[in-house]
Amino acid sequence: MDKKTNYIENFEERIDPEILNLFPYNFLKNNCFIPLIGDNGEIFIVCENPLNIDIGEIKTILKRDIKVIKGEKERILECIEKFYYHPSSSKKVIEDLSSEEILHIEEDIDTEASNLLDLANKAPVIRIVNQIIYKAISMRASDIHLQLTENFLKVRYRIDGVLHDIFVLPKKFHPPIITRIKIMSNLDIAEKRIPQDGRTSIRVDGKKIDIRISILPTFFGESVVLRLLDRETFLLGLEELGFSEENYEKFNKLIHSDHGIILLTGPTGSGKTTTLYAALSKINNPGINIITLEDPVEYNLEGINQIQINPKVGLTFANGLRSILRHDPNVIMVGEIRDLETAEMAIQASLTGHLVFSTLHTNDASSAIVRLIDMGIEPYLIASSLIGVMAQRLIRLNCPYCSIEEKPPLELLLQLGLNEKDISEGRFLKGVGCKKCLNDGYYGRTGIFELLVIDDEIRELILKRASSSDIKKAGLRKGMKTLRMDGIEKVKRGLTTISEILRVTQEI
Repeated sequence: MDKKTNYIENFEERIDPEILNLFPYNFLKNNCFIPLIGDNGEIFIVCENPLNIDIGEIKTILKRDIKVIKGEKERILECIEKFYYHPSSSKKVIEDLSSEEILHIEEDIDTEASNLLDLANKAPVIRIVNQIIYKAISMRASDIHLQLTENFLKVRYRIDGVLHDIFVLPKKFHPPIITRIKIMSNLDIAEKRIPQDGRTSIRVDGKKIDIRISILPTFFGESVVLRLLDRETFLLGLEELGFSEENYEKFNKLIHSDHGIILLTGPTGSGKTTTLYAALSKINNPGINIITLEDPVEYNLEGINQIQINPKVGLTFANGLRSILRHDPNVIMVGEIRDLETAEMAIQASLTGHLVFSTLHTNDASSAIVRLIDMGIEPYLIASSLIGVMAQRLIRLNCPYCSIEEKPPLELLLQLGLNEKDISEGRFLKGVGCKKCLNDGYYGRTGIFELLVIDDEIRELILKRASSSDIKKAGLRKGMKTLRMDGIEKVKRGLTTISEILRVTQEI
């Protein structure tokens, strides 16, 4: 508490959900106030207008003295939305839903859309959906999974790439919750037989969170996945992705080329789109025209023309690429090369003076070349157009709050290619688990990269239809670091653990 400015620092850290939940939701919003905990345990009431709130009633509810401070309306309302009925456990969630208002839902649940529409708009159902979303955001989740089993509805969060079971809800709440999510994303609430995709957005702490929603019919009922997209964490600069100094210099040089194809490879969820957006943002300037073809468009990039693929109306990657070449682009980004036609169009675009970015699903960089040949692309076209391939993965970082030094087995370190000097100079850390990291020992993620720059020697190998292992060996001779080698460098710096690198990489 700053007595001179009458201002409370670390606003959110001073909110106690249990104290907040002593007040009716509408009472907090209508009077625009929120209780905070001071440094010495005192309670401050932060409100928009101290003259318009009933201090006596607040004291009666809290049963203790309070101090009143003026605050910003928007900030107060945001915190009420975020923390009111914020669940700390499944028991708390179920208790909140076990009011008289929700109990009659059991009697009214029906398959008819009209009944579900009415139920989905009731306060308890809205509250539980908000709880699920806000808790996921506060726990840094990237995805929310709502999976219906035979007896209950399971809520799971993907945090740092790993799924965690958070809590379960009674099966009876599944229909109104799913209907509420459909209403939020403008989907057909009566359709339960086919998959549906939608999107919506919410605002938390002044930040806009985009939510992509996918609904899939399963044996027991509809399953839902919500992907949470935070612009501040998703749109990173090229310098923030985790490149080594050597890889950064090489990749930065590639993306400033006049023409050619740059491919990013890796499985779904390996951060390829984030890297593509970072690269496009790096080279974007008023002097060039950048056009992208995406499925879906994750975020709008200022100054870049982005096109959403829509196969239902014939707008595929190949057809879209054919059309945008008439719009005089300097740089083209094709979300994914899925077939021969798209690959051929991308190569033709690069040969006619365009810089093309795209992705492939392969395990490592050298395998991308063999995949293109297997698709039916002639080796001479690949050799003359491809300028670089980069494979990538995301690894979890050691928790900064609970990491301690560890001594990995010497045999394992030697097996991974470390010499005695590396071992003696390395700083090996491991998170032991704490509340901040959900007792996992990891907090946050970064990338590991394998960058293959296409030079004359590798072009010769492509023309000879060399195997991916031969191409990889040539790249290693030129100084390429494999995914595992890049990961081990991060282990030596204490950023992650050996077990994490072994989990996400494989040596072929």
